[in-house]
Amino acid sequence: MADTAKDNDVIEGAGGKEAGDEMEEELEEESTTTTTTTTKKTSQWRKTRSTKTSATTKTTTLTTPAKLYGKDLSEYDDVDVESLLAQLSPEEITILAKEVDPDDNFLPPDQRCGYECTKEATGPLNRKQLIEHINKQAIETPDEPEFEPFVQGKVRGKKWVPPPRDAREIEAEEQIAIDMGEEYEHALNDATQEEIIDLAAILGFHSMMNQDQYHASLLNKGQPVGLGWDGITKSTQQKLFPMDPPNSTDVEESIKRVKDDDSKLIDLNLNNIKNISDEKLEQLFAALPQNEHLEVLSLTNVGLTDKTALLLAEAIEKSKTLRVLNVETNFISPPVIVKLVQALLKCHTIEEFRASNQRSAVLGNKIEMEITDLVEKNSSLLRLGLHLEFNDARHRVAAHLQRNIDRIRVKRLNQRK
Repeated sequence: MADTAKDNDVIEGAGGKEAGDEMEEELEEESTTTTTTTTKKTSQWRKTRSTKTSATTKTTTLTTPAKLYGKDLSEYDDVDVESLLAQLSPEEITILAKEVDPDDNFLPPDQRCGYECTKEATGPLNRKQLIEHINKQAIETPDEPEFEPFVQGKVRGKKWVPPPRDAREIEAEEQIAIDMGEEYEHALNDATQEEIIDLAAILGFHSMMNQDQYHASLLNKGQPVGLGWDGITKSTQQKLFPMDPPNSTDVEESIKRVKDDDSKLIDLNLNNIKNISDEKLEQLFAALPQNEHLEVLSLTNVGLTDKTALLLAEAIEKSKTLRVLNVETNFISPPVIVKLVQALLKCHTIEEFRASNQRSAVLGNKIEMEITDLVEKNSSLLRLGLHLEFNDARHRVAAHLQRNIDRIRVKRLNQRK
């Protein structure tokens, strides 16, 4: 009996709880505000319902799958596309191809473009005839009628009125008055436009003038006629300089004079002569050690290679009077340049050596360090024409050459005394 009473009490308690919940829901319905929000996304519809009460807020989200032609997208996963395409006719495939872009960069543009010209070709392309046809069609096409005819001096439509400017911007653009004194103000008031331009150039106001006015002011040449503050800036006419005449030095005659040790041949310039053969260069270098009057030898852009440059290095070691050697703009490799600089140690007469702009634009750290060590051992070299990339090599070479120059200068001063 006791157990039965307990069970009844539990049932009554449960029934009372349900009845209480129903009464609470009825009371909450009177003060409930329901908001339904529907958001559309690419793959599904989401419906959110928020129930707001005086004490609590309940949010219920209902998710429905996306559909295509009344079916869920998941049902199309097992569809055989190849079999569907096989059932289409050629006309239906053509229509489908016009509406679908394959988005493939490897396809030609004419296969990706949906436009198809069904007209027959009228013949080969005639550009002149095509342009004439386009111009004729443009002339014959009537202009579109204007809604309001043009009348000179009359504004058609609404006239644009600039919006009022902010007072702070106007204050920022106001010029600051500078009291320069009566003397300076009187001088500026009486100054001409040319004098004002000269003053602006001196003060560095480049934006107030063009290049012709600026350089004319600095060089005191007078301002160009017709150019002022409101003048039209034009491009400066380029100065035409005549081309340098080709080198007319006779190579065979020069080699003969070097062999004969001509006392009048002090400067030999073979620059830019490109048809000098290796045999002639070998003859020239073989005659250098016996020559006692040649002081300057220029071989710029003559096609020197490593083979002939090595022969030149051997000739330098035995030369007695050569002071300047120029072998720029040739095809000498960096190791052979080192051989040439090394040959300068045995020739104590060369004061200037130039060998830049060769086949290899960059010498490299190892080659530059070797050249630097050789230059520091040379006590007669005063000028070196080589492009050194690294700062250490460049600074060491410059410092050593300056010491050589200072030592020779002091030596000459002592000799004059």
